[in-house]
Amino acid sequence: MRPLRSIDSERLREDRDLFERFRDPDRPIDREILVERFLPLARSLAARYVRRGEPYDDVFQVACIGLVQAIDRYDPARGIAFSSYAVPTIAGEIKRYYRDKTWTIHVPRDLRELVLTVDRAVTELERDLGRTPSVDDIAARVGATDEDVLEALHAGHARRPASLDAPASADPDSPPASRESIGMDEAGFERVEQRAALDHLTAILTPRERRVIVLRFEHELTQAEIAQHVGVSQMQVSRILSRILGDLRNHLAAPGAG
Repeated sequence: MRPLRSIDSERLREDRDLFERFRDPDRPIDREILVERFLPLARSLAARYVRRGEPYDDVFQVACIGLVQAIDRYDPARGIAFSSYAVPTIAGEIKRYYRDKTWTIHVPRDLRELVLTVDRAVTELERDLGRTPSVDDIAARVGATDEDVLEALHAGHARRPASLDAPASADPDSPPASRESIGMDEAGFERVEQRAALDHLTAILTPRERRVIVLRFEHELTQAEIAQHVGVSQMQVSRILSRILGDLRNHLAAPGAG
């Protein structure tokens, strides 16, 4: 049986040769060959980092994206084994995937990265300065402009929405929860709109048709009772109601109605 060290050395030589050919325009190989060769590495890292409730296939797909990125960026001339280079690249892509999922509002990736950098800088500056750092302090630490730092600080609040039921503060005399200060739906406005639409529609009816509608839907009389009031048969009342409702529906559905 061949020793493992010999097998590993041979594997490294094969990897190096494949990457040299991948970079050599005179004897190129397809990227798919390298992807297939190192797919077990992506599969292993996906299994290591998958979280409870997260589909493995989604994490594995992200790991494959990281693998392709590592293949495209890897330089065999540096003398580093590809696996040593690829592991942090793939793991970083998976961690970035989880980090991006914690944002509830879409924010560009470069801004998300700056938010994380600013967060780390604030923690370090608070420890070093013994006080809350100013925007100028943060900007100098991260090498960004004051405007970029302010944008990152504001964007940091977009990670998770505040509950509308959360109290404004721990003070019992503080203002009520956020939802108490937000306007509520007022059903009366909808009824006003419905009444306006109804008035417009009933304008197309004859006086007798409007009387039938009022007796049926406002006074809630039966068709027989309506027939006595109007002086027609119950069958005629039924036909009148059917025709009126059909005309109203057609008028309401017509383009530009109302």
